[in-house]
Amino acid sequence: MNYPRRPILFVLLFLVIGYSCVTNPVTGRTELQLISEQQEISIGTRNFPYQQQIQGGVYQLDPGVNAYINEVGQKLARVSDRPHLPYEFVVLNDSSWNAWAMPGGKIGINRGLLLALSNESELAAVLAHEIVHAAARHSAQQMERGVWMQAGVAGISGLAGSDYRNLVETAGIIGLNLGMLRYSRAAEAEADYFGMLYMMRSGYDAVGAVTLQETFAENMASAGGWLASHPASIERVRRNRQTLERHTSEPGYLGEAEYRVQMRNLRQQAPAYELYEQGVKALNERPEEALRLSMEARRMEPREALFYGLSAQAHQRMNNPQAAQQAWDQAIERNPEWFLFWLERGRLHAAQGRNAAARRDLERSMTLLPTQTARDALEAL
Repeated sequence: MNYPRRPILFVLLFLVIGYSCVTNPVTGRTELQLISEQQEISIGTRNFPYQQQIQGGVYQLDPGVNAYINEVGQKLARVSDRPHLPYEFVVLNDSSWNAWAMPGGKIGINRGLLLALSNESELAAVLAHEIVHAAARHSAQQMERGVWMQAGVAGISGLAGSDYRNLVETAGIIGLNLGMLRYSRAAEAEADYFGMLYMMRSGYDAVGAVTLQETFAENMASAGGWLASHPASIERVRRNRQTLERHTSEPGYLGEAEYRVQMRNLRQQAPAYELYEQGVKALNERPEEALRLSMEARRMEPREALFYGLSAQAHQRMNNPQAAQQAWDQAIERNPEWFLFWLERGRLHAAQGRNAAARRDLERSMTLLPTQTARDALEAL
């Protein structure tokens, strides 16, 4: 079949007009730019709540930890090459070692990674690295490549009448999981190097960037989440050491004692989360064991909603819907801001024929994170 050629020309014309040559604020290189700063901020702002939902929701048991992470992050952001971006820093309720940045300065760090760090300097190394990804437009550049791909598909398929003016905005939905973008080796090297400079400008000892990479290189299995988008290597350790030798004139702030104080509650809660992770692994094959582990975690830390959610899942696999609903109720009471609790309770209501209750829960789930599972369940009511 011969497709019309005009749509292809429209797409190419849009991209040529939409691109502009700009100087990268971090590297100083001249680059082609499709996504403007305003659009970059809009995309990050719009998708940041969804990204938090994907990563387990915000860690809520110790608000002081979130305040501390934000304080350190904002201190680094102020000395970045784009200090005017609306930076936000949140701690996610996830045990894996991971941190990520979205366009416009939206940055998340997992509870699990915080426990792997030794001092505030290492925390600053993580956050400064992610700030560089935002400041140097690494996420936006990845999305721009996606827009090019979208444009090519649209042109080849000959979709006459498509509104190509919306291509930039649709970049925001190329994938909700924007925080898991895989950066090139060059982008990672830039984030390491300029992140260390940000640390030094803020008064931190940039040795934290060296010891951080050493920790990752020595713990490949535990660092799986981080390594998905930030591959560790001895080469990165060596490169960071060279940067430290080249730029450091005197030691900066390490913050070992301060970090221990700020992470005290998180470390006390760690054994309960370890039981929870064991229960998650046991859930499919041994739901009785998963239930036991969830109950023990609940005894150790009765405020954590995740533990009640695991109990609910175990009860469902053991064909005890009444106990499952009670556990979902308890999970939602403790954390009504995570989509999964509403989704699963809604599906349980639907299975029991309580359609009105199911609809309320599923619609609430959709407001927190639109999922195909919830959409399908609503359509089936």
